[in-house]
Amino acid sequence: MSGFVATGGSTPPKIATLSNAGFWPDIELDKARDVMRFTDTVTDIRLTEALVNAMASVNGETDMKAWRQGKQAVGFTTLADVPADQIDGESVLVQHYRRAVYCFAKANLVERYRDYDTTREGQKKTDTLDEQPDALRRDGRFAVRDLLGRSRITVELI
Repeated sequence: MSGFVATGGSTPPKIATLSNAGFWPDIELDKARDVMRFTDTVTDIRLTEALVNAMASVNGETDMKAWRQGKQAVGFTTLADVPADQIDGESVLVQHYRRAVYCFAKANLVERYRDYDTTREGQKKTDTLDEQPDALRRDGRFAVRDLLGRSRITVELI
């Protein structure tokens, strides 16, 4: 007896955690999805790409590099080791870092995911999405500044 046997395509294994560059904390994909309120319409591959790019961006900032090098020079091997207040059993510095990564990743994704609905309601949704990336980048900048222990506003007299 011959017959057709349907086999499903191979799906790549689900990535649980994105490993980071030593000092900085790893990012959990499912936690990022929950916090950023993304549904399955954002695939794991796209979310992973956005998070990896955000991690590289935050890690690569000149101020962040200098800050990390300074902490490592005095013996701290991870961000979690740097003395800081603990909230819910976790360093606020780690929380600031994660917030920065989440905000930059979501800003990137929101810019690329638009509603295809061209009705008036769909246009309102798109207009709202247009404002989100700027607000998310601002929040990401705030998180980086909070981590670095700097004020959020710089004022100079001209």
